[in-house]
Amino acid sequence: MSVNMAKGQQISLSKADGSALSSVRMGLGWQAAPRKGFLAKLTGGGIDLDASAVLFTAGQQVDVVYFQHLVSDDGSVRHTGDNLTGGAGAGGDDEAVLVDLASVPAQVDQIVFTVNSFTGQTFAEVQNAFCRLVDAQPAPTITTVTDTTH
Repeated sequence: MSVNMAKGQQISLSKADGSALSSVRMGLGWQAAPRKGFLAKLTGGGIDLDASAVLFTAGQQVDVVYFQHLVSDDGSVRHTGDNLTGGAGAGGDDEAVLVDLASVPAQVDQIVFTVNSFTGQTFAEVQNAFCRLVDAQPAPTITTVTDTTH
């Protein structure tokens, strides 16, 4: 299930069955929009978007996780690493931030995920961009073993 959000909108992090999430993944993916003309050859095509997570306590920033600070001071939030150019549009995450919600200190009352253009382009120059927040705890797999030796 996906939910389209507007800028500044908030959503509940409860699962459909009412249980709480234990870990989430903020995934970011993008491609550079193709440029046309003579200047396209001179300016290159790289667009570097960056995913970050900012942790707050009572409205005050207490930590930030991004490409130069990959793990929060308490270890509950982890960035998977910097991607400088985006992907091939296959729908996979180019950058991700993982949050172990059970390990986030109790005094942290807000985590804000951000996306910025490190190389300065506008988002109009980006195509196939997405930012998603997903349950990072996979559903348990049930394996059935049948004994055929008897």
